[in-house]
Amino acid sequence: MRKLTPILFLLSAPVGLHAEDGHQLWLRQQKAVPVTVVAAAKNSAVLASARQELQQGWQGNSGATFTLTLKKDKAIKYDGYRISPNGVQASTEAGLLYGVFELLRRQQTGQTAQAGVSNPSYEYRLLNHWDNPDGSVERGYAGQSIFWRKDSSFVTTNRDKTRWREYARANASVGINGAVINNVNASPLILSAEYLARVKAVADELRPYGVKTYLAVKFSSPALLGGLKTSDPLDPAVVKWWQSKAKEIYQQIPDFGGFLVKASSEGQPGPQDYGRTHADGANMLADALKPYHGLVMWRAFVYSPTDKDRAKQAYNEFVPLDGKFRDNVIVQVKNGPVDFQPREPFSPLFGAMKKTSVMPEFQITQEYLGHSIDLAFLSTMWEECLQSDTNQAGPGSTVARCTDGSVYPQTHTAMAGVANTGLDRNCTGHDFAQANWYAFGRLAWNNQLKSAQIADEWLKLTFAGATGSAASATTSPDWNTNFLAPVKQLMLDSREAVVNYSMPLGLHHIMSATRGHYGPGPWWAPPKMRADWTPGYYHQANENGVGFDRTKAGSDAVSQYHEPLASQLNNPNTCPDEYLLWFHHLPWDFKMKSGNTLWNELCAHYDKGVQQARQFQRTWDQVQPYVDAERFAAVQNKLRSQSGNAVQWKDACLLYFQQFSHLPIPATVEPPMHTLEAVIADDMRPRR
Repeated sequence: MRKLTPILFLLSAPVGLHAEDGHQLWLRQQKAVPVTVVAAAKNSAVLASARQELQQGWQGNSGATFTLTLKKDKAIKYDGYRISPNGVQASTEAGLLYGVFELLRRQQTGQTAQAGVSNPSYEYRLLNHWDNPDGSVERGYAGQSIFWRKDSSFVTTNRDKTRWREYARANASVGINGAVINNVNASPLILSAEYLARVKAVADELRPYGVKTYLAVKFSSPALLGGLKTSDPLDPAVVKWWQSKAKEIYQQIPDFGGFLVKASSEGQPGPQDYGRTHADGANMLADALKPYHGLVMWRAFVYSPTDKDRAKQAYNEFVPLDGKFRDNVIVQVKNGPVDFQPREPFSPLFGAMKKTSVMPEFQITQEYLGHSIDLAFLSTMWEECLQSDTNQAGPGSTVARCTDGSVYPQTHTAMAGVANTGLDRNCTGHDFAQANWYAFGRLAWNNQLKSAQIADEWLKLTFAGATGSAASATTSPDWNTNFLAPVKQLMLDSREAVVNYSMPLGLHHIMSATRGHYGPGPWWAPPKMRADWTPGYYHQANENGVGFDRTKAGSDAVSQYHEPLASQLNNPNTCPDEYLLWFHHLPWDFKMKSGNTLWNELCAHYDKGVQQARQFQRTWDQVQPYVDAERFAAVQNKLRSQSGNAVQWKDACLLYFQQFSHLPIPATVEPPMHTLEAVIADDMRPRR
């Protein structure tokens, strides 16, 4: 055992009250008291981070002694830890850091610091950044990239380093241990010497918080960057090029995590261009990374314009390859079979690949759920997916258990989230969008957590004491009753509200592409546009009804699910209402479980979503005494915009579908405020 050395840290003075801009996220500095830290004598950057966090945030007994112990323990897995009120034990230095953050979180939220072991559900817990070398962010709603910029692309400033350290600290506080720092639609330039030098600079700042750096790579890089005649994964020259590139990267970044690959999808090059399989492409890269213990995350997001049902293609391409991937390859699967919709059934790939490491991919950035304008707490969506039962190995074979190694042995386990971070002062564009970053990390660490607990934690960490003492706020009946309870309920209801006013009852992909997937567009179908990029492909509305027929009589996508789920989904009378129009094309007068016709039920959902959005406004207005002025006004303005957005969704969709149903909007539903023509004209108006 290493010799332990007592280290006493003097704590900073109490921070005075001031206006808040959200930049500190859920890590707002609190008044701390002195603590003596007894730690391993080994000097390292990660241990220094753990010590510093204790110094800045200790809320326990003044003058207490806290011990950080590095020691192997069979009960501790990966970067897990054993925690007690006065110490943390872990097998890795990162585990010590995570244990410190957990103890401080408990102190700050008023939870009892009970002893016990906490192990992460997944070995790798990563953010995927769709950031481009020119500083732009695909599906980014929080400003420019924190990693790249168009001007002075290769200059690293102190401001850059500060932002990267802040980012790494936020990730570590919720257990995120990896970051893919560029877009899956990758530029080959990312592997050039100039860009790799900047990658090294980023990695150096993330490392002290246990966050490894990864890169998304373009499959055709050997030809585009290396000057080869081909990028065929079985060509010896291509194999050698990737081996040399891997060696070059690891010489600069010894702890480099590996590659993320989007291939043979949406026009991106891949092994299928050369008559090879996804396994051929992934394995070639995996072999290049193997000597350095690197990982290949190979995305299963594939579809082509010729397939009659886009939702089926990933399953059809990947299930036949089960067991053919190297052990350092993990197949990355979006939560649903189409594309991060407000609600999708889980991807049938979960549990179907029994001999291959499979990881879920969620979208933290709100591409289809209102960008950085609408408030949507996505933890409820991810919890819904993770707890969905695949039945692949009998009842209880949830998506969570099928991906964390509980049901099928996996060499590696992981979860990825498409990040929502940018250079905006509050980092995510919407103060409440920070909760989705936080929730992703918490669920990646513990995939059994409930959204109510996550929301409770985040609100206490983010808003408690905004107008006074944080410690007293979390124990105040007044604050808990008048702020915490109503705002937590708002968060828990928010994603369902977005579903209600945008795409209820299994409708999906009916948004406007004119505004980057923001707002309604069931009519959107530009000339010569491929069908599966248009809403009509998905809603298939006509005078006979609405919905995509994926039953055995239709595209037969239901057969990709295991029984008894396949039969349940195949029957409209047993299919859950929330997935009804995903799997069925039904007549407008179809009788729902509620007793309503399908048309009236659709109208009721759209109207409910509008009323929910308006109630969110009222709830927030009532909590003004408990929120600092700057963040209160920012959220209030967003909620006003969301309320208007909800009305536009309702009016546009009901008026559009009414053209086919020829049925009146029920008297119980608020009449449209817009005409269909006006909404379409506004959608087609050029955007600046």
